[in-house]
Amino acid sequence: MSAHQEQLDKIARGNGFIAALDQSGGSTPKALKLYGIEESAYQSDAEMFDLVHAFRTRIVTSPAFDGRRVLGAILFEATLERQFDGLPAAQYLWEKKQVVPFLKIDKGLADEADGVQLLKPIPGLDDLLARAKAQGVFGTKERSVIHAVNAKGIAAALDQQFALGAQVLAAGLVPIIEPEVSIKIADKAEAETLLKQGFIERLNALPEGRRVILKLTLPTVDGFYRELVDHPKVLRLVALSGGYSRDEANARLARNPGIIASFSRALTEGLSAQQSDEQFNGALDASIESIYRASIV
Repeated sequence: MSAHQEQLDKIARGNGFIAALDQSGGSTPKALKLYGIEESAYQSDAEMFDLVHAFRTRIVTSPAFDGRRVLGAILFEATLERQFDGLPAAQYLWEKKQVVPFLKIDKGLADEADGVQLLKPIPGLDDLLARAKAQGVFGTKERSVIHAVNAKGIAAALDQQFALGAQVLAAGLVPIIEPEVSIKIADKAEAETLLKQGFIERLNALPEGRRVILKLTLPTVDGFYRELVDHPKVLRLVALSGGYSRDEANARLARNPGIIASFSRALTEGLSAQQSDEQFNGALDASIESIYRASIV
């Protein structure tokens, strides 16, 4: 069996969750601050990314982090060019940890229009996808954000996501399609209704044999996305933590059978640069176990 087929089977049927380790330029200072590293500790972007890479390395090389509970991990583009413990990052994840590597390919969000923030243009995407595939990456992640109940905006976000997904599939990778619904909007449930309808229409139109992963905000109504979980064109449905604490995100996740976690901030909650390796590994193990348990309900 090829590595790609092994990875496909693991993502489709495995027990566990996908770790989101893809903080980029805008979100890195906050991630480092939560980890106990203040902005005064670095003077340049290069130093900042060195520090966050050291943080990610500490996570993925920890004995708590492996394919028994972590199905996949999403990497930032710069991480793809770096190493974990002497091996290229994607190679290390799969060969040493049996964790399926994904790559965040978006370049951030455009300004809000029609209640959504679409993806910024992604120059050189074909080259990036080819490079990722050559390095053993299985799939990609691309995030846009829905801020209001606006049918035109939600349709535009989905159209952009599926067009990009088609490009990713054509390159031999599997896209994680992620139109996040902000947990701050008052009529979140209504936005989710429009989103689900739009998803079903576009999933039904996908060519036979094509499957995608969906990454969504946990729904207001428990079980609301069951039709998407069961859709034959959906390889897996994963949930972002979306600003909820880990305990709240886990509780909501556990009330939505069939959905697994793809947490970022909630995964690293409680980890600190000041912890000893024993303390760090213990805290990470507890975090992974709690998210794993919520994901296998």
